[in-house]
Amino acid sequence: MGNAAGSTVDDMQAMEMHQWYKKFMMECPSGQLMLHEFKHFFGLQGLDPEANAYIEEMFSTFDMNQDGYVDFMEYVAALSLVMRGQMEHKLRWYFKLYDVDGNGCIDRNELLNIIKAIRAIKGTESKEVSAEEFTNRVFDKIDVNADGELSLEEFVAGARNDKEFMEVMMKSLDLKHVVAMIHSRRRSI
Repeated sequence: MGNAAGSTVDDMQAMEMHQWYKKFMMECPSGQLMLHEFKHFFGLQGLDPEANAYIEEMFSTFDMNQDGYVDFMEYVAALSLVMRGQMEHKLRWYFKLYDVDGNGCIDRNELLNIIKAIRAIKGTESKEVSAEEFTNRVFDKIDVNADGELSLEEFVAGARNDKEFMEVMMKSLDLKHVVAMIHSRRRSI
C-alpha cells in the first residue's frame, strides 16, 4: 500500500486531477476564471486587435456553456482535449475556434486573422511566408470545392493531408508553455 508502482491508472488520474484542481484554485480562488484574468494570467494584455480577438474566441471556446467564465470542469475539459484528445476531436475543436462568426465555415479572412494572431501572440513572423501567402496556400490546397470557405469536412481532411497546415494548427494551441507557467507559478507561491 502506498507503493507508486502498485498504483492503478485511476489512482494516478485522480492524483493528477487533484493537482490540477489545487493549481486552478490557487490562481482563481473564486473558481470562475474571467476573460480579463485569463488574459492577465497568460500575459496576453495589450495585443493587437487580431490577436486580442483570437484570445477572446479561445476563451469563448473554453467557456463551453457561455456563462462568461471558465470553471474548473471547463478548464480541465479544454486542457485535456488539447493536450491528450484524439486528433479528430482536436480538429473539430480547432474548427470551432477558427470559425469566428459561427456560420459553420472558415473564410479566408477568418483564417488570415487567426494566422496573424497566432504569430503576434507567439512573437514570430515567418520570414519565408507571409500570413497572407500561407492563407492562400491553405485555401489552394484544401478548399476542395473552391467556394472560398472551408467546411468542417474540408478542414479535417485538409489538415490530415497537409503537413504544413497541421503543424501550424498544432502549434497554435500548443499549451506546453501554459502548463510550464502553471507549474512555475505554483513553485513560487
